[in-house]
Amino acid sequence: MKEPQMGCDCHCECKPGNAPANGAAERSDLLRRGLRLEYLTVGWNIIEGLVSVWAAWLAGSVALLGFGVDSFVETASGLVLIWRLKAERTARDHEDIERLDQRAHKLVGLSLFLLAAWVAFDAAKSLIFMEKPEPSLPGVVITSLSLLAMWWLARAKRRAARDLNSRAMQADSFQTSACFWLSLITLSGIALNAALGWWWADPVAALGMCWFLVKEGREAWRGEECGCGG
Repeated sequence: MKEPQMGCDCHCECKPGNAPANGAAERSDLLRRGLRLEYLTVGWNIIEGLVSVWAAWLAGSVALLGFGVDSFVETASGLVLIWRLKAERTARDHEDIERLDQRAHKLVGLSLFLLAAWVAFDAAKSLIFMEKPEPSLPGVVITSLSLLAMWWLARAKRRAARDLNSRAMQADSFQTSACFWLSLITLSGIALNAALGWWWADPVAALGMCWFLVKEGREAWRGEECGCGG
């Protein structure tokens, strides 16, 4: 799968206690770079989430609402990574850092499982009761912009994860990649509804999100090596 992808294109060995051979100054620079990426993630996703939820409320779009909620989940994921990267500065050794990493990527995985369950329930309800959404121009705009933003962030985070040898950063890059695909799925659903009047495309697109969310949540929870397993 081409960039951005669900798996990992890195060749690192993210094993417990395995730290990159960087000096203290270089390591500090890498941590600052990782923090900048997470600050960008949090800032963008707050804006994206607010716009998406507002547009979903106006249009009655379950796909757009699920997309907006995912933005807030990714905001939480970014905050977890900010905590993890800042905590490394006070960690005594690599074992402390590894324990922080494990705790952080499990929190990322849990957030994805919870979101998948909620989206599946809401999408199924919309199909059963034939809750027809209205076309949403703001939704088309925000999901289109998200495609570009998430593509760049996912790629940058995978590089940072490789350089930092961080499972938690790698798990967070999975979630950013998932957000790219969720943007594409959401855009497809609301575009089909707007162009052809296929109201069911919106909740079906929301159900399509769940596979990605569960897959990425499972890999993040297990802490698979660089996410390349499976």
